[in-house]
Amino acid sequence: MTGTEILDDLFRVIDDRIRNPSPASYVSRLISGEKGRDRVLEKIGEEATEFIIAAKNPDPTRVISEAADLQFHLLIALRASGVTLEDVCTELASRRR
Repeated sequence: MTGTEILDDLFRVIDDRIRNPSPASYVSRLISGEKGRDRVLEKIGEEATEFIIAAKNPDPTRVISEAADLQFHLLIALRASGVTLEDVCTELASRRR
């Protein structure tokens, strides 16, 4: 799978977990309830901080791991905000023109 395919697939799974909640799903538990969106945003802050700390150190494995965590939680927040990955890609493409 390419990077784009993996992100698309992950976004579809996140969408499914939000539309069809399951107590066994981390995404469903994270986003559920009145404070769900706030919890996701808090996780983004936490993961961004962990990424910054990892990026300041010479361990690429840790940087990769923290970048993946940050990207994952960002995808959840996008979906919770009604924004698709395609919306973001379209915006990025428009900036290259």
